[in-house]
Amino acid sequence: MNPVRVGVIGVGNMGAYHAKQLAANKITGAVLTAICDAVEEKKEWVSKELGSNIAFFTNENELFQSGLIDAVIIATPHYSHPSLAIEAFKHELHVLIEKPAGVYTKQVRQMNEAAQQSGKVFSIMYNQRTNPLYQKLRDLIQSGELGEVRRTNWIITNWYRSQSYYDSGAWRATWAGEGGGVLINQDPHQLDLWQWSIGMMPTRVRAFCRFGHYRDIEVEDDVTAYVEYANGASGVFITTTGEAPGTNRFEVSGDRGKVVIENDKMTFWRLRTPEPEFNQTFKGAFGAPECWKCDIPIHGQMTGHDGIMMDWVKCIQHGTPLLAPGEEGIHGLTLSNAMLLSTWTDNWVDLPIDEELFLSELNQRIETSRYQKPKAEATSGTVDMSKTFG
Repeated sequence: MNPVRVGVIGVGNMGAYHAKQLAANKITGAVLTAICDAVEEKKEWVSKELGSNIAFFTNENELFQSGLIDAVIIATPHYSHPSLAIEAFKHELHVLIEKPAGVYTKQVRQMNEAAQQSGKVFSIMYNQRTNPLYQKLRDLIQSGELGEVRRTNWIITNWYRSQSYYDSGAWRATWAGEGGGVLINQDPHQLDLWQWSIGMMPTRVRAFCRFGHYRDIEVEDDVTAYVEYANGASGVFITTTGEAPGTNRFEVSGDRGKVVIENDKMTFWRLRTPEPEFNQTFKGAFGAPECWKCDIPIHGQMTGHDGIMMDWVKCIQHGTPLLAPGEEGIHGLTLSNAMLLSTWTDNWVDLPIDEELFLSELNQRIETSRYQKPKAEATSGTVDMSKTFG
């Protein structure tokens, strides 16, 4: 079988990594054939680091029409992910996008529709789904071992970022440049794993985001959110970039026990008798179900970014199921959009969210953002950013 010819759009930190892995033949079944980046000077870097045989473009449409690629990895600024993916689908190309799927769900929904109509393989770089710990958590929940989910609690505060980090780029932590703060820049993986592992989305969200609370930035850097699910369960999500030392602790309680993932370890407390059954039969004044601390076998190793790329290529070549379908990127983004909208409106937000209201609120902040990049330079190529804001 011929290898999948891959092009990479955007060779910043992550795009450069993907390109190097492809050029080094680390991704089975794929070969790097082209790079696209708006910075002409990157051409010399491509020739030196990736090989003189790699075609270089500064315009993505020329790349799409070149006939040199079968598939494309999009590693550009957040706002451009959906618009570039839609154009790639129009040219009958398979697509792998970096996270997040986009900045607002309306544009991501349009991307998903284009993907479905194209019939091409569409994936998203949710590399944390390759972590055996979260795969096992998902298995314990989906198999019923944990019972019905009653509560989720994720404290993810180990994203410490100094003011100098934010000052390193004028686009950083701005509504016009990134479209948000900790929720869209640091937390997409956790927001994805949260809903992916438990297998359900909330029905409504009440959140309290603080903007520029710890740093001189215009976007959110401290968030506490409360969610409710259709089955009566509830959840809390707490995140920030301003605390040190930070915590990364995900706890899921079910009616058959509790699982905690922290410090790269899983602990499972299993009830000998399910709580509802114990409650119905116990007649004493005080008591609780007998609880066992269980060691859960965790098999496999996290394959990260390479694993997602290989999974995508394997699906293209053999039709195997994707670990991270691109269409699922809308779920984590829905959660972050809902948290922001809840704060902006100082109210509960029902899911699915009011996409037009969110976009209107976002555009108000873009208009007054301290970062106003010329539209012609808004992506790694020539997509007009004004087309993505409405």
